[in-house]
Amino acid sequence: MSSLRILLVGNGGREHALAWKLSQSPYVESIIAVPGNGGTAGLPKVTNTTAVKPNDYPGLVEFAKKNSINLVVPGPEAPLVDGIEGYFREAGIPVFGPSKEAARMEGSKTFSKDFMKKHNIPTAAYENFSDYEKASEYLKTVKHNVVIKATGLAAGKGVILPQTLEEAQQGLKEIMQDKAFGDAGNEVVIEEFLVGDELSILSFCDGTTIKSLPAAQDHKRIGDGDTGLNTGGMGCYAPTKLATPELLARVEREILQPTIDGMRKDGFPFKGCLFTGLMIAPDGTPKVLEYNVRFGDPETQTVLPLLESDLAKIMYACAGPIPYLEDVPVKVSNKFSTTVVVAAPGYPESYPKNIPMQVSAAPQDITIFHAGTKLTGDALATDGGRVIASNAVGESLRAAVDKAYEGVKLINFDGMYYRKDIAHRAFREAEASGKLTYAQAGVSIDAGNELVDRIKAAVATTRRPGADAVIGGFGGEVDLSQAGFPGAPIVVGAIDGVGTKLIIAQKMNKHDTVGIDLVAMNVNDLVVQGAEPFMFLDYYGCSRLDVSVAASFVEGVAKGCLESGCALVGGETAEMPDLYTGDDYDAAGAAIGVMKAEQRLPRKDAMTEGDVLIGLTSSGVHSNGFSLVRKVVQKRGLDYTDACPWDSSKTLGEALLTPTKIYVKPLLKVLGSEPGATAVKGMAHITGGGLTENVPRMLPKHLSAEIDVAAWELPPVFKWLAESVEPAEMGRTFNTGIGMVVAVAADGVEGVIKGLEEAGEKVFTLGKLTKRPEGGNGCELRNLESWA
Repeated sequence: MSSLRILLVGNGGREHALAWKLSQSPYVESIIAVPGNGGTAGLPKVTNTTAVKPNDYPGLVEFAKKNSINLVVPGPEAPLVDGIEGYFREAGIPVFGPSKEAARMEGSKTFSKDFMKKHNIPTAAYENFSDYEKASEYLKTVKHNVVIKATGLAAGKGVILPQTLEEAQQGLKEIMQDKAFGDAGNEVVIEEFLVGDELSILSFCDGTTIKSLPAAQDHKRIGDGDTGLNTGGMGCYAPTKLATPELLARVEREILQPTIDGMRKDGFPFKGCLFTGLMIAPDGTPKVLEYNVRFGDPETQTVLPLLESDLAKIMYACAGPIPYLEDVPVKVSNKFSTTVVVAAPGYPESYPKNIPMQVSAAPQDITIFHAGTKLTGDALATDGGRVIASNAVGESLRAAVDKAYEGVKLINFDGMYYRKDIAHRAFREAEASGKLTYAQAGVSIDAGNELVDRIKAAVATTRRPGADAVIGGFGGEVDLSQAGFPGAPIVVGAIDGVGTKLIIAQKMNKHDTVGIDLVAMNVNDLVVQGAEPFMFLDYYGCSRLDVSVAASFVEGVAKGCLESGCALVGGETAEMPDLYTGDDYDAAGAAIGVMKAEQRLPRKDAMTEGDVLIGLTSSGVHSNGFSLVRKVVQKRGLDYTDACPWDSSKTLGEALLTPTKIYVKPLLKVLGSEPGATAVKGMAHITGGGLTENVPRMLPKHLSAEIDVAAWELPPVFKWLAESVEPAEMGRTFNTGIGMVVAVAADGVEGVIKGLEEAGEKVFTLGKLTKRPEGGNGCELRNLESWA
């Protein structure tokens, strides 16, 4: 292979990474980037030029001839879909990239889905539509959640993930009628919403042979916790634990090789980099989400630092006149790589350009890849949405992540934004410290949230007058005055159980307190909506009916009903020896409350920045998080009959069985008079998911809760748990001493606190409501280190 003079088309972070890696090859003599960016301008062997436009393909050919170019590397998808490869093929200049025919795999979602169906490549069920009315009618018939994709190129953003039928119809209208993505929306693909973990695989192809780089995981959403709008990608890491050798072998056998073979058989062999986006279902089944016909961004910035082989040699083996990728090694480091993208303020919506920026020199193992930057003389400025990225390589994923964030500190410009949780999905397992997580205890908060999202569409189909059938709040409502009963109030219902706290009750043979728990979990969910509970029903299921146990439990239920002011009007007892074993039993309950329309909470439209958050103390762990509590007990080698580590006057089991606090009467008293009637704007019952997950349930999307966890002292039981659980996990699992959070107008706080204290509650001022940044979380816990 003679010396290579490369023409690189593009100006993003992907192109900077490609130029960075190619410039390291001894076979590369020079690289001309059209137009390049502020990063490529500083690389050895690389020259930026604006002498020809990147979409002037005849002009690029003439430019290549004049500069003796013998390899062309188009970075973005647009020139490939336009057919740039054909222009250079006619001129006899090799292109690392597919033909226009092969580029349809990305250029048309319809084409790629039909290709997968033809070649039996696993993917989501789908239908194609070019007629808006037919697409709209189809949406009304599907029973599963859907993804709506503009079939043409939309810069990686032409995908809508609706959660309700209304959102789906609105998204369809925006794509096909309002042309939110231009002509890319002339046709859409409506496909089944797949659940699982996403993987991205970049593969070198020469038309016959395929060799892949390590599987990576991208972070598409703008906000931490995978929240907010979709972006081109806010960060990435590789390799992933999910991509086991067995899974990768299956992907190559069932997806990658059949794809390359199918394209060759259909008359458009693929040469270049094939990006395959996959969804790995919970049972391990891989399915194709999409194909891209070029390197991904930010996947390229993540996997190329792991490539030990010569990239230029690999590219020429794919693109040259005689393909020989089979004979070229693709060797990869066994280290880990992480990339954190830094974006302009406002991205992915409108954002400013030309913001002056400074980038300090990076140490070894950290590389700064420019994307939306431009260099004018010595002055560097922003020139895009995703501006720049920090990549780091480490011996472990944790080391790579930490170093990547150290690299972010080298970047400075006004309004810069980046996600702070890149690779968070990889850290679901325990940290090296040995701290436990709720997921390790067998409970997935993410799966619970995902279930709610998945079933929203089905639930919404049950709406009727007086009931909007929207789930996700603390209780469900029916306005009887709108349901055919003029003048009737609003009825609110809540349903819940006690959970694995029952296991401790069974081990301690103490069953009355969990009966109180059952009532508390339900009536507290009612009162946060402004309702007064008036009736309760319970369910008791067991292997064999032990009358003394069941009676003790129901006596506890009755005590909880008395404390909350509601009547126990009925229940169900079921013996199921084939479903339960031994002395096992389970319990659930439903509470019904009533309120007038003017009493309804939360009043989201009344909430504003500066509203104060106050917290009512809990009595202990309450009834959530016990799968993790039991894991901690097991890890400590304790029995429930042992002395309690934080209260030697009780056994551990007795202390943990402290019943859930019922807040109904003090809250209703405050809500029934001024200033509470007007000052209280919302309440959140802190159950499973802790402060992090529950407080946002009462807030509008434009506001966030800022809570200082140092505002109250962590109760002894939680200090004990915190020795085995990370602070962030504590805030996402337990109530941590605050069982109820109330949002109050600033001018009414003093009166509300006074009323609650007079009713016997201990109250702390926790923080305030603030403007939620684009893609930001609904609850920010400050000073978490105080729990460490």
